[in-house]
Amino acid sequence: MNPKVDAYLRKAKKWRPEMEKLRSLLLDTPMTEEFKWGKPCYTFQGSNIVVVLALKDYITLLFCKGALLKDPKGILTRPSENTQAARQLRFTGLEKIVELESVVKAYLREAIAAEKAGLQVTFKKITEHKVPEELQRKLDANAAFKTAFKTLTPGRQRAYLLHFSSAKQAQTREARIEKCTPDILKGIGFNERYKS
Repeated sequence: MNPKVDAYLRKAKKWRPEMEKLRSLLLDTPMTEEFKWGKPCYTFQGSNIVVVLALKDYITLLFCKGALLKDPKGILTRPSENTQAARQLRFTGLEKIVELESVVKAYLREAIAAEKAGLQVTFKKITEHKVPEELQRKLDANAAFKTAFKTLTPGRQRAYLLHFSSAKQAQTREARIEKCTPDILKGIGFNERYKS
């Protein structure tokens, strides 16, 4: 048991009984309890397996490589449409956790087995992502910008592509591209822009 998780649970105002039940199930596995990103995280041989997230409307077990799980009950969900690896098992009350206890244990065993076997999620290649035409025009017109964008890691390129593509209007996409241009030229990823 990790003392940081103890402290986190003591401060919990919502979902505390649910978190305690999930914790008891997680501690009954060969995983190590850690505290990462301000949340209880369970690892196996140094790899993140599952994170407990207490959100507004539900509590979830976030399986870091959930895409590898068979999910025979069809109860895993993607956190967002762009999520490739992670899957969530959501609960809205303690009774649902108790009802699905054997299923949760089976999913945890499968996640640990996948890690033991060294299985990896196959991610979509950066070339498979749609490039908005506004970005393509900027890449074609500005060699320094094109070089800087192509030099970014695939994850950084993906984050920018998702940010630009999520705008519904061309004007908004163009404004986002212009706003991010200085950071792209500096090699800064979209999610790193405001970190100090």
